[in-house]
Amino acid sequence: MDSTPSSSSPSSSAFDLVSRALGRYIPHGEEEAATGSAEARDDRAARGQGTADTAGSSRQEQILGALNLDTDLVITRCKLDAPVFAGLDAASGKPFVDLLPPGDVPTVTRRLRQVVETGEAHVARIQRLRRADGSELVVSMSILPAAPPEEGLTVSVIAMARRLHLYAAETAIGTSLDIGETAQSLAQSLLAWGDVAAVDLDFAVWTGEGVTGKARGRIRLRRAALVPDRAWPAGYVTPGNDLPGDAGRLLVQAVMRDDDPQTVVIPDREAVERVFGSPRVIRALVPSDRSAGVACIPLVLDGTPPVVLGVAEVWRRADHPFRDGELFDLQELVARTAHHVDLARQHQREHTQVLALQRRLLPRTGGDTVEIASVYQPATPDSAGVGGDWVNSFPLPDGRTALVVGDVVGHGLGAAATMGQLSMEARALLSAGLAPDQVLEHLDETVSLLDDAESGLTAGYSALGSTCCIALYDPVSHQVTMSSAGHLPPILVSPGGRAEPLAIRPHPGLGAEFALREPFDVHTFHAPPGSLLALYTDGLVEDPALSIDDGIGRLAEAVAAVHPWDTLEQAARHVAATLAPARQRDDVTLLLARMLGYRKGDTATWRLPARDDAPARARAHVDALLRRWRTRDHTRWAVLLLISELVTNAVRFATGPVTVRLIRTGHGLLCEVGDTGNGRPRLRRSDVLDDGGRGLGIVHRLTTRWGVRWTDDGKVVWAEVARPRG
Repeated sequence: MDSTPSSSSPSSSAFDLVSRALGRYIPHGEEEAATGSAEARDDRAARGQGTADTAGSSRQEQILGALNLDTDLVITRCKLDAPVFAGLDAASGKPFVDLLPPGDVPTVTRRLRQVVETGEAHVARIQRLRRADGSELVVSMSILPAAPPEEGLTVSVIAMARRLHLYAAETAIGTSLDIGETAQSLAQSLLAWGDVAAVDLDFAVWTGEGVTGKARGRIRLRRAALVPDRAWPAGYVTPGNDLPGDAGRLLVQAVMRDDDPQTVVIPDREAVERVFGSPRVIRALVPSDRSAGVACIPLVLDGTPPVVLGVAEVWRRADHPFRDGELFDLQELVARTAHHVDLARQHQREHTQVLALQRRLLPRTGGDTVEIASVYQPATPDSAGVGGDWVNSFPLPDGRTALVVGDVVGHGLGAAATMGQLSMEARALLSAGLAPDQVLEHLDETVSLLDDAESGLTAGYSALGSTCCIALYDPVSHQVTMSSAGHLPPILVSPGGRAEPLAIRPHPGLGAEFALREPFDVHTFHAPPGSLLALYTDGLVEDPALSIDDGIGRLAEAVAAVHPWDTLEQAARHVAATLAPARQRDDVTLLLARMLGYRKGDTATWRLPARDDAPARARAHVDALLRRWRTRDHTRWAVLLLISELVTNAVRFATGPVTVRLIRTGHGLLCEVGDTGNGRPRLRRSDVLDDGGRGLGIVHRLTTRWGVRWTDDGKVVWAEVARPRG
């Protein structure tokens, strides 16, 4: 690679970039140069090209060219001086798409526009360019943003000798772990040998399932890729659709002769119709009414027995039959890239598992007292961009609602596994009655344990610094109790429409060093009916062009604009679409909760002194209320007995005043008795002759469920009595 473009060349930066990237793959020395030149001559002869190249045709300036385009995709400068580029009408002022075969124009134009808009290069893709005489030249084409201060694009093209062609094709196919993109890259590379290329994959490969040796003819194929991009005849199978059963069986039987995968060539239309037989199969597989032949190449995963992942088909005009050398090249390319397809399959499986876990943790619905909506957008469509962010909301047994948002460091399966563990642990601890700060203490310890030398670090993944915010909404007092571990502050919108971030004292994330650990603060604030609470992760508000405070301010404005009559699901999607960065670098997660609460007439609270007459007074208050609520006698007697037992226990084993609260819910009655004691009530078996110990046994039999939650002043024992049906 001794020769380089002149420094005065406007495209010198593009030449340098491509030269350095491909220098070690272009032959050096007289013997290699002669070999490369011979390969190039053979390739041109096969396509009806001249052989005017000199013996040094493998040198950089003879296979590497560049064009500069403006933002309208019109050629402004051109450097295609090598003989191999002869016949390309690439004069300044002409649209670049004039150099493309008509069927390739939509796809290539889309790529060019994407590089203009994003500034991200599109490197080393196989492409055909059309000469003025109608013949075609196969090149490796890279699309790069023009070097400043120039605007527009620099398109580098490398004329493809056979070895370089195979290398560039394999490189392009291996750049993505998305199964669809991998198949599409393979089809684009195969197009260099024909007019239409398709890749059909085993349905198990497409979905990421495990693949094994199958009985011949029982494979189900789905079209994964098809090039070029154009309108196809009615009935023809396009990407995303399954092949008819007969078509799939025929293809598999063709390439699995004697249970040994082999390339099959059907030379012309007459032979195609004879082999496929059914008109329906012909409509599904043959891309045109013209006479055409096809080469079917199996994608084989080596093993005993070998496993067929799918079939690649290359169609070309019958008057251009496949030569033996071309078939060898096709088989070599497919053989080299089959493992890329299998890697994408494995990645697809991981992606499916991660998304399934993510969806299981997303809030389902709200309840009678709170309306919930959530949005989750992974940073990328593959599983490399899915993992650590989660939101969750669920009703607690005592009538409150838990709202949780977290952000585990990293992406992929490791982050998703940690996220799932933390989310489930938080739910279990909250359901057991622990306060938000107590739950965060346990999560902090879990992250530290997960990251010890024997588990987290040896697995190459660390969750240190993950964040979490927990909010508990009480629909009776309309109070929200919240604790945060390094998470961004939630946004609270009052019923009047005023929105502001909640003042939360900063705290290190989960798993901080012991010396840095501080108690988790508990914040309590009022959220009257009609209030809207927004919890989110940093991907929604982080933008390179804005400070984090500005991003949070934009979120507050967007949430404040949500009208009380708006459907919350639509509002959440609108907020996420408005704020999510155009070039999303992180997962975007948003949870909106509209506080409804209970109606005033559906709740009642009494505060009684801890005296011997407290159980009788509590029964009198509750009895009067249940009669006003027209509660059935059976339910009323059960609630009165329940209240009597709980208040008796509170007076006997605790000190201070006793608080009794009764809530009428949609499915029954919720009874709560609070006291200042810190002892945990426990259900135990009592003997027939025991003087006491039967109170909780009675509670257990009268209720559908009961439990304890802890408060700053003591505890609350709650119990739910189901409302009779009918």
